[in-house]
Order: sequence, then structure tokens, then C-alpha cells
Amino acid sequence: MFKLLKNIFLVFVLCFITQSCVMANSVKFAQITDAHYKLGDEYRADVLKAAVKTINAKEKDLSFVIFTGDNLDVANEAALVEFLHIANKLNLPYYVVIGNHDVYKNGGLSKVRYMEVLRENNIAYYKHRKPNYVFKKKGFVFIVADGAKEVIPGAVGYFKADTMKWLTKQLNKHKKDNVVIFQHYPLVPIKNKESHRVYNKDEYLTLLDNYDCVISVIAGHIHTNGEIMRNGVYHITTPSLLNDPHSYKVITVTTTKGFSPMVYTELKEVDMNKK
Repeated sequence: MFKLLKNIFLVFVLCFITQSCVMANSVKFAQITDAHYKLGDEYRADVLKAAVKTINAKEKDLSFVIFTGDNLDVANEAALVEFLHIANKLNLPYYVVIGNHDVYKNGGLSKVRYMEVLRENNIAYYKHRKPNYVFKKKGFVFIVADGAKEVIPGAVGYFKADTMKWLTKQLNKHKKDNVVIFQHYPLVPIKNKESHRVYNKDEYLTLLDNYDCVISVIAGHIHTNGEIMRNGVYHITTPSLLNDPHSYKVITVTTTKGFSPMVYTELKEVDMNKK
């Protein structure tokens, strides 16, 4: 009798674990932001190289790395190529968001050319031709939304009408999925920095309020670590890679049927001995 009860208990536990595994979904990735890479600046190159080597050495279970803008300090094609050559040393896929320092159309690096250089140097971009794009990992949908200006670059973000229309289309398409949005400009005032605001943030936030599928909006730009929950959406910003101490953020998003999504973050210091 005891053996029978023991077997029944083991079957129950196994079923519970199996069901939990089926119902749960999780993805883990690293965010690097505001690297401000600059041609001829050995120090900035060393910091970026150390970040790449630290992630390769210490982060064994990531799905990808996301660079959330201001990857360059000054919009320059040669600097972008050098930045990508360093990023290519990562042992896993990486994706890139355009920031306000990254493009300057009149200076020779437009968004079109920026994306062309990405495709020329990163195999993950073979099908991404515009700065607004979507990719998927482990059952999650990741949306990259572009709010940078290329004609007159500036610290104020602006998500143009065609971007908002595209974003609405994507959220409608993926309203039954788990969605994370990456962009350079934060929407929620984690730090009251009026000069770095989003011009049409109220319109954007109203759009998000209409979709339960969005779990998090992850940004950089203000060089500050911050996390705020607003209407069920977790808004995250991460310090510049050049801040002291140099750091990146590891983010884990977990969903379980019947429960609210969970977002776990850990700010990790770059090992400068690995430069």
C-alpha cells in the first residue's frame, strides 16, 4: 500500500513539473547601451572589447545581445564598421537599435546606409532593411522601434507617424504573443531629463495601453539605471557602457499561464582585465 501511494505521489509530482514546464516560457538576454564608440579612441575601444569578452566568458545561457542605441559617439561609417567588428566577437547573435548619435544624413551616414552596413557586417540582418524591425526568440516577439532623427539629430526622440502606424500593425499582429520593445528613448520619466524626452510620448503610451501583449519597453539614452512599472508594462533603462563602473544588464523575461509576466534584471560590471 505504501509503495502504491509513493508511486501515485511520484506520478503527481512528475505531472505537475511537466505541466509547469509546458506552461512556462522564458528568455534571457543582455543589454548594452550608449557605448559611444569613437574612431581613434583607444579607451572606448577597450571598454567595448572588455564588455564583449566578459559576456562571452560569464554569460553562458543568453539568447542574444541587444545594443540599444548611441553605439557611436559621432555618426561615421568607418566608426560603425569598427564597432561591428568588435561586436562580431560575441559568441551569440546581436541586434542593434539606432540612437541620436548614430546617424546624420547630411554627414554621410543615413539610416538607409546604417542598415546597409549592418547587413554587410552582421548575418542576423540579412532580412532587416529598415530601423524598425521584428525578431523572435524562444516564443517571444521582440520589436525594435526607431525614434531617432537623421536630418537634424538631437536628444529629443520622435516616433514618426509611419513608425507609429507600423508599430500599431505589429502589436495587432502579435496581440496574442509575448512582446518586448527595444528602443533608444525611454517613455517613462525614470529620470526627469526634459532635454532627453520623447516628443510624442503621450501618443505612444496611449497606444501601449491598448495592448496587453507588451511586457516591457527597454531603452538607454539617459545613462541612468531605472525600472518603473506603468499599467502593466515594465519600463527599463540601463546606464551607458562608459559610466563608471562599466556595466551591462542581463534581463530575464518569464511568462507562466495564469500569472503576470515576470521581468528579472541584473546590472553586471564589465571585467576590464579582459580588454
